[in-house]
Amino acid sequence: MSETYNGYCVKCKEKRDFDGEEQVNEKGTRMAKGTCPTCGTKMNRILGKA
Repeated sequence: MSETYNGYCVKCKEKRDFDGEEQVNEKGTRMAKGTCPTCGTKMNRILGKA
């Protein structure tokens, strides 16, 4: 399920809204992972513990 998140694009150096999926890493932290709609770079947003 894809949702819209706000994150920082390192390549564009701006905050952008991106469509991403929520995932849980090995430490139990929820993260939103997606791509920048402008340049296509991978973007991450840390959401906190699950």
